[in-house]
Amino acid sequence: MKQKLLDNFVVYLIVAVLLMFIGQFIGGLVIGIPVGLHAISSIDDPTLLSDPEAYTEVLNNLPPIVKLANIYLVSFGMWVVLLLWFLKKNNRPLFGTITRKTRGNTVPKFLLGLLIGFALNGLCVLVACLHGDIELTFSGFDPLIVIPAFLMILIQASSEELLCRGYLYQKLTHRYEDPVIAIVGNAALFTFLHLLNNGISVLSLLNIFISGVMFSLFVYYLDSMWLAFGVHTAWNFTQNILFGLPNSGIESPFGIFTLNTSSAKNSFAYNTEFGVEGCILSTTILAIFCVGLILLGRKRDWKPTNIWA
Repeated sequence: MKQKLLDNFVVYLIVAVLLMFIGQFIGGLVIGIPVGLHAISSIDDPTLLSDPEAYTEVLNNLPPIVKLANIYLVSFGMWVVLLLWFLKKNNRPLFGTITRKTRGNTVPKFLLGLLIGFALNGLCVLVACLHGDIELTFSGFDPLIVIPAFLMILIQASSEELLCRGYLYQKLTHRYEDPVIAIVGNAALFTFLHLLNNGISVLSLLNIFISGVMFSLFVYYLDSMWLAFGVHTAWNFTQNILFGLPNSGIESPFGIFTLNTSSAKNSFAYNTEFGVEGCILSTTILAIFCVGLILLGRKRDWKPTNIWA
């Protein structure tokens, strides 16, 4: 019996990983091909196409909005693949995770998520600035970049939430009585998604795992995937676009503020390769927030919607 339970867990995890790779592959094709064609069209000398270093330089000189699309918009493929997978008969209740069937999926909850994500990341950045670990300079606000960037990050962040909290978490909660299995299991998958990021370390992986637990608690206690969408989006946007810092090791080609990389230093509040997510400060803040959410949820006896009913 225990082996059968373990087999189900492994199957769900393997399916989630496959859905992720297929989605990223499709998104990469749809977005990567136009980006590549755009880069080729900007080359005056066709012989440069045979020079990898020259072509890389061309890619680096693409407009910021194009490079942002190449980083974030490819995740739309995960949305497509997951929604198609949800059409499978025994998966159809999963649509309830993103519809109003789940009581907590409301516009105010999404806006609250944006506020929480901004506050959590903003606090980490503020401490790093005050401690002298980073210096930020205002570089300009271009709505023609900022607004599309926000929407692209929303697609990227919500696709990860849909995979981890919309699919794996819900399948595990439906299969196992103990919610800890679902919370820990999907947080582990969320950590796996970032294994190949630049500057990855044991501390940054721990930080990402705790973030996955936090997003799961939003679904479990506050009954809202939309809130998780908002927190995840605001965290990434605040870090990468507003302050121009690495987002889980990913450098942004555009930032409302610009980081002085020559003066940035590693400390308890900042990591030069991974950003604020690679330090003990953000790990501590997120852990404290999770504990507070658990205590508040238990005190008020918050219960999530059973989408399988």
